[in-house]
Amino acid sequence: MGAGSVVLGGVAVGGGAPLALIAGPCVIESEELVLATARALRALTRRLGVPFVFKSSYDKANRTSVGSFRGPGLREGLRILARVRDEVGVPVLSDVHSPEEAERAGEVLDCLQVPAFLCRQTDLLVAAGRTGKPVNVKKGQFLAPEDMVQAVDKVKSGGGGGVILTERGTTFGYHYLVVDFQGMTRLAALGCPVVFDATHSVQLPGAGCGVSGGDRALAAPLARAAAAVGIDALFTEVHPDPDRALCDGPNSVALADLEPLLRSVLAVDAARRSAA
Repeated sequence: MGAGSVVLGGVAVGGGAPLALIAGPCVIESEELVLATARALRALTRRLGVPFVFKSSYDKANRTSVGSFRGPGLREGLRILARVRDEVGVPVLSDVHSPEEAERAGEVLDCLQVPAFLCRQTDLLVAAGRTGKPVNVKKGQFLAPEDMVQAVDKVKSGGGGGVILTERGTTFGYHYLVVDFQGMTRLAALGCPVVFDATHSVQLPGAGCGVSGGDRALAAPLARAAAAVGIDALFTEVHPDPDRALCDGPNSVALADLEPLLRSVLAVDAARRSAA
């Protein structure tokens, strides 16, 4: 959908490359869970022929409550993600929150992700670009798609390995997000590959009594709709048991449910490409 491809640890996103999947648990809950989930996702995507990048956060710095689980932190989290990359054999992606974090994370990650709430932070975006790694910038819930050109320019001013942009829903009143599908076309017009985050888009921010709520049942139809419009990669948070997840469980897709979701999205993507 975007003008050219960006390569994340060997996985090409955009530029006519096959639809890629960026997926994993919202946060690193334990080394065992992360490795098991990564291996299961690798097996599934290899069976379906889908390029795959593993995502999990070492720190969720913008949780609703001060008491919410945030993850193991930068040092331990990067160690675990490096093990996923080396032992499972897939590229890894995680969030960065400060210029100092970006520099350290760039030594390990195949792609740095700038969270939506931080997509205007100039120093962070420039530092992420300076790592030389690809940068995935999530569009702020408060921004028009075309306004993301400023974020792209900030990352590129630092150099880097390319920019991809992720749509993850736009604030609509309180505790509610909507997905503007024409906005994905506007994002693509900025010349970057476009990713659709199907699980954060069904989030209900702050609506769960100190945590964010969500409705994971809506992730599949929204993902199919995005594939019909045209995307370069699908982003989903996946957990073996979402009802017991320590972060974003209500909007995470169950690992057992991912295959039918992915197959339906691939069918729509194939139909769109053949009609283009």
